[in-house]
Amino acid sequence: MKGPSFADTVGSACPGAVVGSNLEALDPWLEIAPERIADVCRWLKTSSDPRFDALECITAVDWFEPDPKKAAKVSWQPHLELVYHLWSTTARATLVLKTKLPRWRNDRPGELPEIPSVAGVWRTADWHEREVFDLSGVMFLGHPDLRRILCPEDWEGYPLRKDYQMPLEYHGIRGR
Repeated sequence: MKGPSFADTVGSACPGAVVGSNLEALDPWLEIAPERIADVCRWLKTSSDPRFDALECITAVDWFEPDPKKAAKVSWQPHLELVYHLWSTTARATLVLKTKLPRWRNDRPGELPEIPSVAGVWRTADWHEREVFDLSGVMFLGHPDLRRILCPEDWEGYPLRKDYQMPLEYHGIRGR
């Protein structure tokens, strides 16, 4: 897969979707505008060359520094980054898609950021999106059954967020 030409091809197929790239990295990646993620994924699976017929995982990274002294030294604004690892079985090629979301929708703590679901593109996204929802607090719009998958249904908060506070107890069971 040639570097810039592939990013240009994706950009031509999905205008305005590609907002950054590094196709020379060990894991080549494209940064995609969040609202366009499902369109790009659908195109990559059905029309691109190579065709990315498998979604290996979706990971959420919380770019937040809870220590105010350290936060003053970072060069980025707090945000969540979703990382999609794709695989083409025929070409034996990998591709990483990244997209940035605000930590909270409308900068209101507790209002979860939203992104279109790709469960309609790859069936495996169903479980991956549920895990990201459960642990990192991202709403996947259009997901067929978005509910907790690892934590109990009545669990409060999102344990992989850096500002998460583990409860002292849960249903009478000591937590810390």
